[in-house]
Amino acid sequence: MKKFLSVLLLLAMLLTVLSASAESSDMADVVSRGKLVVGITEFAPMDYKDSNGEWIGFDADLAKLFAQSLDIAVEFVEIDWDNKILELNNGFIDCVWNGMTLTSEVLSSMECSRPYANNSQMVVLPKDKVDQYSDVSALSALTFAVEEGSSAKAEVEALGYTFVPVSSQAAALMEVAAGTCDAAVIDALMVASMVGEGTGYTNLTGTFRLNDEEYGVGFRQGSDLAIVFNFFLKDLYDNGTLMSLAEKYGIQEALIDQNEL
Repeated sequence: MKKFLSVLLLLAMLLTVLSASAESSDMADVVSRGKLVVGITEFAPMDYKDSNGEWIGFDADLAKLFAQSLDIAVEFVEIDWDNKILELNNGFIDCVWNGMTLTSEVLSSMECSRPYANNSQMVVLPKDKVDQYSDVSALSALTFAVEEGSSAKAEVEALGYTFVPVSSQAAALMEVAAGTCDAAVIDALMVASMVGEGTGYTNLTGTFRLNDEEYGVGFRQGSDLAIVFNFFLKDLYDNGTLMSLAEKYGIQEALIDQNEL
């Protein structure tokens, strides 16, 4: 790990020196501060708290490993997802790392990592009402709960359906469970973790997939942390650590082969 860290640090410093437009280095900044500040929302299986109040999940654990490779600490900060770009640009956080879909807005506003997991937006309905709907077009009269600023909101807006924006994907599920909204649209990976038998939402179920998308980590535009993380991610994939982590949280089928990018 120390040898890998040295290579990363050398690479980051070299890139900073070669970039004539670079006024500062995010890599040097986080190492100097001794801390990487990660913007998240509560979203199992990517970022959520265990019984001791510690943040865990695929993304949380991966962020911890990345910080460890830089020999610094990691701090998780819950953010308003709709303000993620503002939080990043204002320096309140160093990156957005929360099962973030690489949308055109995200790609144009952040320095994004290579994608690491596949996902889709999925409609969640009460189990006892699923048989009433044959396809997505049959859902047009429903009111959807969606996370503000999310890919889910964009999908429902594109369909022209009625929606209620809420603070998180977890809140969207709560709206449907409470009967205050007819349906929710959330990440398929979250559906697999939080909906159905053995979860807290046994009366709900995932149904139609609305799109195909990929997850990535977002850093500030021009940040040298992005390329450092990309090398780190490829190394973890090649040595099997990334797959082991994916298996721990049940997302191994969604993991993207880093050698095919």
